[in-house]
Amino acid sequence: MDLESVGAEYLTFLLGAEDYGVDILRVQEIRGWEQVTRIPNQPGYVKGVLNLRGSIVPIFDLRERLGMPGRDYDKATVVIVLKVLDEYSEKSVGVVVDGVSDVLNATAKDIAATPDFGSRLDTEFITGLASAGGKMIMLLDVDKLQPPAGRENDEFDEA
Repeated sequence: MDLESVGAEYLTFLLGAEDYGVDILRVQEIRGWEQVTRIPNQPGYVKGVLNLRGSIVPIFDLRERLGMPGRDYDKATVVIVLKVLDEYSEKSVGVVVDGVSDVLNATAKDIAATPDFGSRLDTEFITGLASAGGKMIMLLDVDKLQPPAGRENDEFDEA
């Protein structure tokens, strides 16, 4: 079997004018935006938590997590609930995005490595770039969206 022809599917979504994608096997559900319960002393990108069928799920604003300016939420704003792995377990995390686009089918040969931008651009969350319909889609490593245990409040420690 040719490994380069083995395909994967990615849920694509928008953050501003940019297209992003996550492995569809990591997507648990897609929900419309709803108010969350705020938790004090969290980084700005942590919007709060939701109770989803008895599970408490942290909700991150993906724009802010990736260092982009925030924006007001509207009826197109959605929360993608993802399964993420940390060093100890699998967890659910919700990420707020501007809108869901499509499902992209891509093989290994359709995905380019992330270019080295030097220290000017943080590419820690990007696993590769896919091209579809004349657009470049940044594929995200969902496991890196949640900070490592004990690092959630680093930005407060620097103050």
